[in-house]
Amino acid sequence: MEEYENENRKKKKGGFGLNLIKCVIFAVVFGLIAGGIVFAINNGPEKNTGESSSILRQADDSAQPEQNLKSVETEGTGAIYASDVSEVVEEVMPSIVSITTIGMTEYYDFFGTPNQYQSEGSGSGIIVADDTDFLYIATNNHVVEGATSLTVCFSDDETAEGSVKGTQPGSDLAVVTVAKKDLEDSTKETVRVAKLGDSSSLRVGEQAIAIGNALGYGQSVTTGVISALDRQITAQDTSGNSVTNTLIQTDAAINPGNSGGALLNAAGEVIGINSVKYTDTSVEGMGYAIPISTAEPIINDLIEREVVAEAEQAYLGIAGVDVTSSAAATYDMPEGIFIAKVEPGTAAESAGLQKGDIITGFNGHDISTMDELKSDLSYCEAGKEVELKYMRANNGQYEENTITVTLGKRPVSQ
Repeated sequence: MEEYENENRKKKKGGFGLNLIKCVIFAVVFGLIAGGIVFAINNGPEKNTGESSSILRQADDSAQPEQNLKSVETEGTGAIYASDVSEVVEEVMPSIVSITTIGMTEYYDFFGTPNQYQSEGSGSGIIVADDTDFLYIATNNHVVEGATSLTVCFSDDETAEGSVKGTQPGSDLAVVTVAKKDLEDSTKETVRVAKLGDSSSLRVGEQAIAIGNALGYGQSVTTGVISALDRQITAQDTSGNSVTNTLIQTDAAINPGNSGGALLNAAGEVIGINSVKYTDTSVEGMGYAIPISTAEPIINDLIEREVVAEAEQAYLGIAGVDVTSSAAATYDMPEGIFIAKVEPGTAAESAGLQKGDIITGFNGHDISTMDELKSDLSYCEAGKEVELKYMRANNGQYEENTITVTLGKRPVSQ
């Protein structure tokens, strides 16, 4: 019995030693594995140290020297950069104005009787030029169309009465003037002429900044990028005619009231004139602006030309009918001014215009209504040469033609 007990004790002693050895080996192996993992984490390629973040910031700063980039640290992702446009906005804001319009809107009651009520509209504008007497403000034609009075509000919240200098409905552009004598001295010191950029050199993905009188609440700023260039966008004017223009597309929000405001690049240069007329309420992130390189020569022409005294105004010598978009679709003909009659002995007859021709352009810009033609002629004196673009039917197909017309003198009865 004693011997048996001794043998059992020996076996237990041997088992304890073996287990102890196993535990030691396990601890050593576990320690090696854990140490390797810790070493890999501390020295692996995805660890962002303070030094590597500094190098990243230097590389980004050198790549974008003209923007003020601010670093935002986020857990596990290193540095993310957000562009701060506040300095650009502060520099440009004195060049942007809000425009409030008053006009008469006509409607028909239940019995078909025409009535009118006074309506108010809002828009934006850009100070593009000045001289001794006036500030010249570019905006959209649809902002000022039909307005009986205009009030312009500047960046210092001072207001002054404005007047329409000229319009180009086909391009949806207009120029408003404000007399400097109507401005406070403090406002004269505050306002400045905007710097115009070159929209022809834009690239998709460049930063875009939109400033305007959104919803009539006052100036506000939205940002985005240039989403697309040379977009052919068709919209209807107030006469129901379809007008197609080539525009810049951006995802910077352009809301009602932004019309006529500025689309800027990162340098604070005007690259486009915003137009909510071309936005679609069924989608988001698609706003449009008239390229400044397209708008600038039209704006300059509107600034420089003067309305000629009625007795000295030029005369073309046609009777015309507007070909609206619906009429064009119905009769398979171009939109424009259908010549119903050419007066004998007039400039139109001398130039070779014929009944059935459709006038589509005047001196380099598109026109589609008699009102637009009359407006253009009001700036021309008799004897002036102008370029007309028209469509003429040839074997059932309309062909585009261009002629130079020497305008005649308006008859006394006209």
